[in-house]
Amino acid sequence: MSRRVVVTGLGMLSPLGIGVKANWDAVCEGKSGIRRITRFHPHEDFPVTIAGEVPGFQPEDYIDHKEIKKMDTFIHFAVACSQMAMEDSGFKITGQNAERVGVLVGVGLGGLQAIEKYHKIYLDKGARKITPFFIPMLIPNLASGQVSIVLGAKGPNSCVVTACATGTHAIGDAYQMIRDGVADAMIAGGTESVITPLAIGGFAAAKALSTRNDDPEGASRPFDKDRDGFVIGEGCGVVILEEMASAKKRGANIYAEVGGYALNGDAYHITAPAPGGKGAVRCMKLALENSKLNKEDIGYINAHGTSTGADATETQAVKTVFGHHANKLAVSSTKSMTGHLLGAAGGVEAIYSILAIHHGVIPPTINYTTPDPECDLDYVPNVAREKKVTAVLSNSFGFGGTNGVIIFKEMMS
Repeated sequence: MSRRVVVTGLGMLSPLGIGVKANWDAVCEGKSGIRRITRFHPHEDFPVTIAGEVPGFQPEDYIDHKEIKKMDTFIHFAVACSQMAMEDSGFKITGQNAERVGVLVGVGLGGLQAIEKYHKIYLDKGARKITPFFIPMLIPNLASGQVSIVLGAKGPNSCVVTACATGTHAIGDAYQMIRDGVADAMIAGGTESVITPLAIGGFAAAKALSTRNDDPEGASRPFDKDRDGFVIGEGCGVVILEEMASAKKRGANIYAEVGGYALNGDAYHITAPAPGGKGAVRCMKLALENSKLNKEDIGYINAHGTSTGADATETQAVKTVFGHHANKLAVSSTKSMTGHLLGAAGGVEAIYSILAIHHGVIPPTINYTTPDPECDLDYVPNVAREKKVTAVLSNSFGFGGTNGVIIFKEMMS
């Protein structure tokens, strides 16, 4: 018999701030975290000069000084957010339970900062000047590896690398591990930090990014007719998942229950979604089937909503899946405020989805000023909305045609 899985701890950082409260307050106030890039100095001919950088993060607040240099920023973020989530949950890893506690923190691109830095050092000074920590700094699974070392989790240890669906897949796969009895608790989520010349230059070359450089805060505008591409952001979102009976036994604060999960592929194109969002349609339907909920039970969708042409495809997919109920759904994209956090997006957006249930508030889609006839749902424009919802669906769709959908619901006895 499958086991029920609940969320007992949250940890996050994003361009809106450090910690759950700072992020939730900013989202509910409809603030933007997009600014001009400070991480590097774009040349005059650089096509994009805006991004969502995490403000004020100091790795030494979470990591021993001697260990910081062994990690790229995406790993710093993962360790910090995992500590936040563990503290929030009150869960303790002990000698008795360590082998039943796992880590599954994914990343989309990994240690690109380290690659760029040490490639330049190699060219300028030669191979002997490359740090011995270079490889552990950039390997994607070292986010999970370092979290497990810092926290002492000896159970399943893995990594998901599925582009923009990474965070959702990580949490969903971790949920399945607990459901199926492979682990009793999991530290799961997504992390990313690639505000670098190569990453931004590459996405810009693919015509994926907004070039609204003179209006950073207004650049990410999902579902708006005048959207012109996404804005890269960085951050991390980690949740603590536990088997429900043991969480209740220890008196844990339970935010929500994981209701259902699905993943699939479009088998269509390396960057574009399948026509009509066919893959997304199947994935949402599979997640609903897995949850055993009716489509009318879903009150809010945290959309993938990237501020690109694909917003219309996601809208069409939602309408196909939900039929007449689509017009009663609240659908919003928190990427309007954070930018697109790539591998971290699903983790951060899972937390926003969970908090929408917990607080009875639906985050808005800001910068929504000009309706698009192809995007005709209720996108909670510009202002957060107080509304009790008992089930929320979060969409994540990545390059390569990889799709992930996760459902959270209010826990019932």
